[in-house]
Amino acid sequence: MKSIYKLSLVALAVIGLSACNQEEKAAAASTSVELTTEAQKEAYSVGASIGRYMSGHIKEQEELGLPVDRTLIVTGFTNGLNDQLKLTEEEMQTILQGLDKKLNDKRQEQATAISAKNIEDGKKFLEENKAKSGVVTTESGLQYEVLTPGTGEKPAAEDTVEVDYVGTLIDGTEFDSSYKRGQTAKFPLNRVIPGWTEGVQLMPVGAKYKFVIPANLAYGERDTGTIPPNSTLVFEVELKSVEKASAAPAAEPAAKK
Repeated sequence: MKSIYKLSLVALAVIGLSACNQEEKAAAASTSVELTTEAQKEAYSVGASIGRYMSGHIKEQEELGLPVDRTLIVTGFTNGLNDQLKLTEEEMQTILQGLDKKLNDKRQEQATAISAKNIEDGKKFLEENKAKSGVVTTESGLQYEVLTPGTGEKPAAEDTVEVDYVGTLIDGTEFDSSYKRGQTAKFPLNRVIPGWTEGVQLMPVGAKYKFVIPANLAYGERDTGTIPPNSTLVFEVELKSVEKASAAPAAEPAAKK
């Protein structure tokens, strides 16, 4: 779990300062800020960069259900700048460590709830999808549908394949697309998620398949950022070419070793 509060008092205070500037635009009118000299721009940039970096963390804390008193953050910032702290460094360190633990606990609760929901949603989606005409379910639970037949060779797991693809969550949210990058993807087939390794071996070159990959054949409990834990994934894949794995060199005769 990430830790966001193991920072200086100044960094924490600037969160509140930045947030208050968003909420109280009238009180922080841009006309009162002079940025004419290099020193003024440097000072402003220090505060603004820290504020922008930390603003997402303060938002996350609120979204996790832990309230933030922004007025007290600004007060603490001012006290820190003037060396007029109301708490000792040791007290603040203990408090911030406790807050950090609360946040991590909340994140874990949220992740567990999301993971459980994704498992149930995935099961329902797979059940409904397998009943559709043209959908084949393999022994592993992988589901595929032939969108465009192909006539070329099929790859083995050890081969390198070139593909175009788009990946989405079951709600349609797109998380990856070679089409949008404008460049095909090329990789050894045995070095990707199991659902891909199994599924693409079924494809002849020139074919386009749709795969529905259960979480256990995808990323499982891992949260990749764009793919939540225990997500069932949907891919449309075009197999462009296959590069056969190099044959292992023959062993040298013992006399030549």
